[in-house]
Amino acid sequence: MDVKNVVLKYGRHEILNSTSFSVEPGDYIGIVGPNGSGKTTLMKAILGLHPIADGQINFSNEIKQSRFVGYLPQKAIANDHLFPAKVKEVVSMGLLAQKKQPKFITRQDYEKIDTILKKLNIADLKDIKIGNLSGGQHQRVLLARALVSSPGLLILDEPTSALDPKVREEFYSLLSDLNEKDGVTILLVSHDMGSIGKYTKKILYLDRKLVFFGDYDGFCKSSEMTKYFGHLSQHQFCWRHTDGKCC
Repeated sequence: MDVKNVVLKYGRHEILNSTSFSVEPGDYIGIVGPNGSGKTTLMKAILGLHPIADGQINFSNEIKQSRFVGYLPQKAIANDHLFPAKVKEVVSMGLLAQKKQPKFITRQDYEKIDTILKKLNIADLKDIKIGNLSGGQHQRVLLARALVSSPGLLILDEPTSALDPKVREEFYSLLSDLNEKDGVTILLVSHDMGSIGKYTKKILYLDRKLVFFGDYDGFCKSSEMTKYFGHLSQHQFCWRHTDGKCC
């Protein structure tokens, strides 16, 4: 996927200045930046949910052929104990979205649902109401809904913001396995730079414009990031620096 000179606005107010970068198959990119930097708006533009004021977004053949992008939004289904849907029904929504009329779940669809629930270690929750799940279980179900249609690209917007540290690390580890073992291309929006630096392969730093895009070795040596953060603050974000794995 190529993002070329994209400009995003709300009315006359510019959210993101001319921004360009490329996403390669198998990438796992952490997208970070301060509040109001344009992260979520950029993801919505990639999904076609926000208009592009200028520039263009071109998808690779791999994503075009899958005809589907998995999306886990910042706020999804509320964890309401009265919400009647069971886990298997929520996951099935990821298949219904791309079906033509009449829309119904087939035996093959249920096999896909069972497969993805097993992959995410939540097969035993299939018949449980989603409102009765813990925060970590809830996020895994929503991730299953995003993955059940085998998308070419998975976009997650602050997926761990409501999770405790232990569950958050487990969720990041799960995403890393999906990327490494299954080859899922991932764009992950987060404020948690310290944690995502342990798992993502590249970093995209936005602040109303593209400040940096590249791997963590490049981030650690970047003169642009040194100007932006200051030398000491910059290295606090690079977990490999303190672990002796970076420059």
